[in-house]
Amino acid sequence: MARYIGPKSRIARKFGEAIFGPDKVLSKKNYPPGQHGQSRRKKTSEYGIQLREKQKAKYTYGVLEKQFRNLYEKAQSKPGVTGVILLQFLESRLDNIVYRLGFAPTRAGARQLVSHKHITVDGKVVNIASYQVRPGQVIAVREKDKSMEVIAESLNGFNHTKYPWIEWNAASMSGTYLHIPEREDIPENIKEQLIVELYSK
Repeated sequence: MARYIGPKSRIARKFGEAIFGPDKVLSKKNYPPGQHGQSRRKKTSEYGIQLREKQKAKYTYGVLEKQFRNLYEKAQSKPGVTGVILLQFLESRLDNIVYRLGFAPTRAGARQLVSHKHITVDGKVVNIASYQVRPGQVIAVREKDKSMEVIAESLNGFNHTKYPWIEWNAASMSGTYLHIPEREDIPENIKEQLIVELYSK
């Protein structure tokens, strides 16, 4: 699947947030990229603000436009608050849960673990990053890959109690997706209502 492979620090500076993880460049240059990054900019339009929020969500979760639109339409067809349901779909992606479990330090790293067949769901290898994990399913590292250095380094010191919708089992190096997270439990700084307003135009 195609994905964004461009300069990540530039995108992080654009939004003023380390959306791809810790970023040394952002800490040194906390202003937008480009020749006029430090100069005063004109006021952004309402549409521009909404578009910016959608772009931030897409980059944060590593989803391209068509996938994102499909998820939005799926969320719109469900009863409830569309923006919250959209975020819940994004949180339920396999690559995101692998990241939340601490198997990889970034979502891009988690996506790579999934695509290289290092991750299992209920004991079966799943190599589709966009796979929607259902409550009750168990996500784990494949038995022969548990000694991988990159996974061990990522898990070292990781706090598994910060996501109440995932239960960690250290003995089996696995996590159970207990339930779909509530909006207040999702830590991402995304104003989902702006995305709904954008697509509603």
